[in-house]
Amino acid sequence: METYADEIKQILREQKLFFASNETKSLTFRLEQLKKLKEEVKRREQDIIQALAQDLNKSELESYSTEIGILYEEINFTMKHLKKWAKPKRVRTALTHTGSKGSVIKEPYGTALIIAPWNYPFQLALSPLAGAIAAGNTAVVKPSELTPAVSLLIKEILQHIYPASYIAPVEGGVPTSQTLLEQDFDYIFFTGSVSVGKAVMEAAAKHLTPVTLELGGKSPVIVHEDANIALAAKRIVFGKFTNAGQTCIAPDYLLAHKKVKKELLRAIKETIIEFYGDMPLESSRYSKIVNDRHYGRICEYLNDGKVIFGGEKSDETLRIAPTLLDQPDPGSPVMTEEIFGPILPIVEYENLHEVIEFVNGRAKPLALYLFTKSRETESQIMSCISFGGGCVNDTLMHIATPYLPFGGVGESGMGSYHGKYSFDTFSHSKSVLKQTTAFDFSFRYPSAKNGLKLIRRLMK
Repeated sequence: METYADEIKQILREQKLFFASNETKSLTFRLEQLKKLKEEVKRREQDIIQALAQDLNKSELESYSTEIGILYEEINFTMKHLKKWAKPKRVRTALTHTGSKGSVIKEPYGTALIIAPWNYPFQLALSPLAGAIAAGNTAVVKPSELTPAVSLLIKEILQHIYPASYIAPVEGGVPTSQTLLEQDFDYIFFTGSVSVGKAVMEAAAKHLTPVTLELGGKSPVIVHEDANIALAAKRIVFGKFTNAGQTCIAPDYLLAHKKVKKELLRAIKETIIEFYGDMPLESSRYSKIVNDRHYGRICEYLNDGKVIFGGEKSDETLRIAPTLLDQPDPGSPVMTEEIFGPILPIVEYENLHEVIEFVNGRAKPLALYLFTKSRETESQIMSCISFGGGCVNDTLMHIATPYLPFGGVGESGMGSYHGKYSFDTFSHSKSVLKQTTAFDFSFRYPSAKNGLKLIRRLMK
């Protein structure tokens, strides 16, 4: 269902009026709204699980751990620390400002627009919203039209607990998104593809609206010769094939050291069978591809290398089995485009210089994963490759802690969120200097004698 321009403009007018009332800035108000959100999600928990199963065939375990539970953690952490975050911070003053007091006040931007993706359609709509609420903003939330059951449920949840003048869900496809982006929001938070992210930033520039862009890219997983192979295999399979590979921080390709490649591939194959059985296309623990278009796109990648495991697919259920693709051409689509599906290309290497050169020869990835026991290897990779965030000896898990910022760099995005970083993202840091009236340094004025001499002494 498309939302028309007049409706959107009316929502925005009402939200700007409500924000001007200053009610959203009250700490008590913010905490109460976060509490309402958590309680309503708890009340609709089974509905959320069913909607995710309908749209993406997610299992209850996957739905809870990657969508519902992670949202609970975000809200709990935010409510616990919000009072401290929102308190004005005293800062030191320079010698030239003796007698004054400096402080930084966190204030909300105003009315925020949150555009959510389809791969984790519930969590990636409401987790940023929790940050926007915590900072004291009003917000318009645009769920993905590609996951209609979840989109409708988000609309129902938000409409049940919030007036549209405060938090408004807006459903619709591309025309609705374009209309939203034409409006004069105070902040835009977008999660999605690089190409759409560029369009969002271009639209935001017309109003000089600040943005956070959570995008994607080709995230490598590196398995060095000294890695714990059995553990690496489990954690790679978990990270790659959760949600059928439709994860922005999923390992997009595997760089395996020549000495351990054979052992690693055997362990990965065994783990895939352990996780999803001999017939993953029939497994209740394995997700489907979101729609026909993405299914067709991913199937094309099967032609870009030698399939050494998996490769089965079902046009009827939109499922593609976990697939290993050996030694693809570095210039082929599977190695130059973000896969966003259950295909893992494998590239062999002999030394870390090859790895560094290979990864740095591409756009900066959103995530990077390294498996090694060597601190020296870890240090070399971390210092020589730029990426948004990642793990050593694990995959995905850096996204699940509110103590770490999550975000990209370069083409993989800009800005970050989670925990305090969400609060900071949706807040403007307003600097205030309160000057003393007890005395005055006259040397700063143009009529002062020896003013330049004194200023040179203080500011040398």
